Amino acid sequence: MKNFIIIGMLLILTSCATTQNTVKSGDDPFIEGTPTMQILQSLPPLVEQPVITIAVYKFPDLTGQRKPSTKFSQLSMAVSQGADVWVISALKAVGNGTWFKVVERKGLDSLVKERQLIRSTRELYDGSQEVGNVLKPLVFAGLLVEGGIIGYDANVASGGDGARYFGIGLSEEYRIDQVTVSMRLVAVQTGEVLLTAEATKTIASHKTSADVFRFLDMSTKAFEVETGVATNEPVNYAVRSAIEYCVLELLKLGDKEGLWKIKYF
Repeated sequence: MKNFIIIGMLLILTSCATTQNTVKSGDDPFIEGTPTMQILQSLPPLVEQPVITIAVYKFPDLTGQRKPSTKFSQLSMAVSQGADVWVISALKAVGNGTWFKVVERKGLDSLVKERQLIRSTRELYDGSQEVGNVLKPLVFAGLLVEGGIIGYDANVASGGDGARYFGIGLSEEYRIDQVTVSMRLVAVQTGEVLLTAEATKTIASHKTSADVFRFLDMSTKAFEVETGVATNEPVNYAVRSAIEYCVLELLKLGDKEGLWKIKYF
């Protein structure tokens, strides 16, 4: 009888220690990188070609999916609504900034208003339209990045296993979701779609639990202990990885089609 109680207490202590370590690891802010981002940063520069000016207007969520839940309906969206930020970060990271000059288009309204404010203030207080006081024109882009998050499939695969022996049980469960991203490169002058790429990233969830159940004192009292730990891969990490992979694939296709040449060492 004492052995069951000791085993139950050990399970509780182990679970508490694991849970505390899991919670503490997320207390401080951190910057999470991806393997694909490191590949983008390590790419060699272009061969005898100036920096390419490129623009990203939006990269929307086209799935319309809500966060999956088995208990009640969710109002929050399943994936990020600001994926264009990751597209810009990926483009800026290519070759450590030696490939693309990304121009601001998502906040174009704010940018135009600020330029109008500067222009009107100079006219009011300087009273002149000298060449030195005239704002430089905005840089236009030769290429556009279009696309979006086109798929989010919940519970693509799920399962688990477990065992119980004399009131001591162990179980393990898993679940797989997946997100799909599509990206295309468009020429501004002609409107031609030059390159297209798609990427699908799985999202893994894992749960491990243990319990102890035993009747004591001639089956008039019961001793029961339950513990468990669940880990879920962040959806944002999966979306970001898929976007970066699409950018990497566009770079490879562009080199193959002769849009640019990569300097290989």
